[in-house]
This record gives sequence, C-alpha cells and structure tokens, in this order.
Amino acid sequence: MAAEAATLEFTPTWIVAAVCSLMVLISLVAERCLHYLGKMLKRKNQKPLYEALLKVKEELMLLGFISLLLTVFQGLIQRTCIPPRWTVHMLPCQREAVGPAKEHVAAAQIVGRIGRRLLSEGGAGAELCQKKGKVPLLSLEAIHQLHIFIFVLAITHVIFSVSTMLLGGAKIHQWKQWEVEIQKDAVGSGQPGPAKVTHVHQFEFINDHFKGMGKDSKILSWLHSFVKQFYGSVSKSDYTTMRLGFIMTHCRGNPKFDFHKYMMRVLESDFKKVVGISWYLWVFVVIFLLLNVNGWHTYFWIAFLPLILLLAVGTKLEHVIAQLAHDVAEKNSAIEGDLVVKPSDDHFWLGRPRIILYLIHFILFQNAFEIAFFFWILTTYGFYSCIMGQVGFIVPRLVIGVTIQLLCSYSTMPLYAVVTQMGSFYKKEIFNDHVQQGVLGWAQKVKMRKGLKEGSAGGGDTAGPSVKIEMMRRAAREGNDEAGVSIE
Repeated sequence: MAAEAATLEFTPTWIVAAVCSLMVLISLVAERCLHYLGKMLKRKNQKPLYEALLKVKEELMLLGFISLLLTVFQGLIQRTCIPPRWTVHMLPCQREAVGPAKEHVAAAQIVGRIGRRLLSEGGAGAELCQKKGKVPLLSLEAIHQLHIFIFVLAITHVIFSVSTMLLGGAKIHQWKQWEVEIQKDAVGSGQPGPAKVTHVHQFEFINDHFKGMGKDSKILSWLHSFVKQFYGSVSKSDYTTMRLGFIMTHCRGNPKFDFHKYMMRVLESDFKKVVGISWYLWVFVVIFLLLNVNGWHTYFWIAFLPLILLLAVGTKLEHVIAQLAHDVAEKNSAIEGDLVVKPSDDHFWLGRPRIILYLIHFILFQNAFEIAFFFWILTTYGFYSCIMGQVGFIVPRLVIGVTIQLLCSYSTMPLYAVVTQMGSFYKKEIFNDHVQQGVLGWAQKVKMRKGLKEGSAGGGDTAGPSVKIEMMRRAAREGNDEAGVSIE
C-alpha cells in the first residue's frame, strides 16, 4: 500500500528523471514534426493548409489547457462531496442491487487501491467525504479516464477531417483533366463563328437534371437528387456547365479562367473551418455525455444523426444543380450558343451557401465522436462491458461510421467544392496571394485617407461592402497581367 501511495518524496530520482525525459522527448518530436510540416507548406505556398495546421495547434493547446484544469482542480473535485442518493440516477451502467452507502464504500476502496494519485490530496478528499457519509463528485479514476477520452476525441476528429479532405481532394483532382480539355478546346476553337441555336433538351446537362414541370416533377427531381449522390455525383457536363456559369457571372472578361485551381484554393481555405473544434461542438459533447444513460442506447440512436444530415446535404447539393437546369429549361425552349446557368444564393438553405460547410463540420465531428467513443470504451472497459452495449447495437454503429466517412469523402465533399461556387458572390480566393495582399493594402490606404479627410468633420466612416467590392474590381483590372484574372 505504501508503494501505491508513494509521492515524489519517496520516489527514486532516476524514475522521475526517466519519465520526465520520455515525456519531454515525445513532446519535442511532435512539436518539431509540426514545425517542419508548417515550413514545408509555407515553402510550397500552401497558405490555407498552413493556416489549417495552425488551427490544429490551437486545438492541441486547448486540449492541454483542459487537461491542466482537470489536473489542477481534481483535488477540489475530490473534496466536493454530494449525497449518495444523487449518484444512483442517470448512470451509464446499472449498478448491482445494493444500498447506496455500501456501494459507495466498495467503490471508495477500489479507488483507494488503484486510483491514480495525480495530486497527493486526492485520496484525502475521498476519505473526507466518507467521514461525512457522502461521496466525491468525481473519482480520481473517472477524472483520469475523462483525460483520455478528450484526447482521443480530438485526435480522432483531426485524423478524420484530414482523411476526408485528402480523399475528397483526390477525387476533385481527377476533374483537372476536364479543365485541361476545356482550356485546349478554347485555344483550338480560335475565332468564334456564328452562334448555333440548340434546342434546350439537346443539352446533356438539361437531360440529366430537368424532370419536367409540376408537383410530380418536383418530387421526382428530389428523388433523383437523393439517388444521384451515390453514383457519379458530378459529371463532366455538370462541371463544364457550372464552370461556364461561374465565369460568365464573375469573370466574363477571362474565359480561360482556371476554375479548378480556384475551387481547390477555396476548399483548402475551408479546411481551416472543418479541422477545428468550435464551441457548439463541445456543447454537443456535453449533451451526449449527459444523455448516455443506461437503457437509452443514446450512442446508437445518435449515430443516425450525422447519416441523416449527410444524406440531406448531399441531396440538397444535387438539387441545386437540378434547380440550375430547371431555371434554364423553364425560361428557354432553344438557346443560342453555349448553355449558361445563373448562380444564385436563392438555391441554398436560407440563401446562405456557407450553411453547408457548418453542417459538414458537424457531421465529421459527430462521426469522429462516435468512433472515438467506441475505441475509448473498447480500450478502457473492454468489448463486453455494459457501457459498450449489445453487439446488435455496436455493429450497425460501426457500419454507419464507415459509410459516413466514405460517402462524405468521395461524394459530399466534391459536391460541396463545386456546387457552393454557384452562389451569388465569388470568394477572395479568386485572386492569387499577391493580388490579395495588394488589394488589402490598397483598401487600408483608402480607409486611412478617407479618415483623414473626414476626421475634422467627425466622420471616420469605413468603406462599405460596395466600396470594397469596387476597390477589388479596380485592383484586379490593374493587376490583370500578373494574376490572369478579370472579374468584369
């Protein structure tokens, strides 16, 4: 017993030095790996991915701070005593039919034997509660397991997010061949001849997505959109048509605009959002831990939430493409020249394409949470523990997790990358880094000059959105030779 309760005063110095050296070595190796990875990304001008790496570092720092708080306050938690009757409700596992007092005494004895003594006053806190006829708010063993769970959750989320972006990026990279072919056709066509008039239903894009008019056709269109996300979510005709629609809306003066490169820059920029763990995701974790009550099978039913959301997002993205086709077919019987669709925010939920990214963020986190929780239970309590549940609940949960990961990587993420460009506005990634820095610097100078001019009159108003857009347009025209981009 003395060996189990030994403090640093009675621990051999070589053990303390060896353990500290090992922890410091592992930490330094991990830090250096992240450092060199960041230098490599900066050297290759991968600014969005570098910023995503910084986001990962922020999450790791947050985890370290949470772990530090648990360690520092575990003594206080141990000394916070509650009545035993408070601990018999909302349990993840059903206790044996014994009295609360006897049950607590047995648990306290186990904690005293195998509890991890991170702070010396932890055991004293448990004994203090026993003397009062109460129990600690949280045992040392539970605090230690909570440490591990939070760490596993964050690491799993980062791994799942990175794998999704890599697999989805590999799928999108296959579209590069389409971009190259379109660029070659644009160069080989030379001077355009007289525009050809084509019946609207002769376009492959219209035939694939337009299902007629009326209520029945709308239902059929939604069903078609639901099914299409599982196979060939984006065809060449889809990519070509949406690319042309984007260019004719935002880059009319530059028909050779590299839409694929722009789309990849936007996706890399959005990766910063996906890889982070926002406050509302931590709220979800707390709610799940609260509802993980024995007999409710919360961990099983909640596994369907990301699947339902993922199917809804995929269906909506496919339906946006169908709406683009419907708008053209509804207004035209024949088209002179190429088929041009009109991007609009009205096609998206609440008129905000950004909502799709928030939903994908939540889906990936929730799926990572499910998988992390499973492996944490497996390694901490074993496969046949009561908190793991029945096999009939475990297998479907794992199948759903794998399905979500694959579907999101190979279908939903590529769909998101191209379809969300069909909004009313372009993103700043339409400019290269040099032009972006020039525009921002110029805008700051304009604001300073305006502030100086209006300072005597008490103005000091900053430029509004329309002014900023006009400044970006003007800067883009001035730097067109460098960027190869026109937004007229």
